[in-house]
Amino acid sequence: MNAGLLIAAGASTVKVGQHAAAAPGMFGAVLALLGVLALIVGLGWLLKRMPGSGFRPAEGLRVVASLTVGAKERVVVVEVNGTQLLLGVTAGGINTLHQLPDPLPPPAPAGLPDFKQLPNFAQLLQQRLRKEP
Repeated sequence: MNAGLLIAAGASTVKVGQHAAAAPGMFGAVLALLGVLALIVGLGWLLKRMPGSGFRPAEGLRVVASLTVGAKERVVVVEVNGTQLLLGVTAGGINTLHQLPDPLPPPAPAGLPDFKQLPNFAQLLQQRLRKEP
């Protein structure tokens, strides 16, 4: 009953959620997004500049060719300062198999097939579907 008298007498009441933090506006959300993007770009730049990062190719070292010979085994030709080495790569380690006296020729560039020489698909389908005794 006391509460009813206070309200009737015009006493001020506390609004629910008055002390809660206000939701960020559109400006705050965009600012937070820009901050996260700047952090990602900055960390990427820093990672590139750190020594030992795997993003830069090693100078004087190049994989010329690679052939998979098993589930975890490969044969790789690596060029090190002009000398080509044939390496066996396994799960247990890397072994030098041979030092090539002459460098391998560069691979031919991959070309597009000649579409004019392809047979007509409709004719091929007709031949396959035709019943012959």
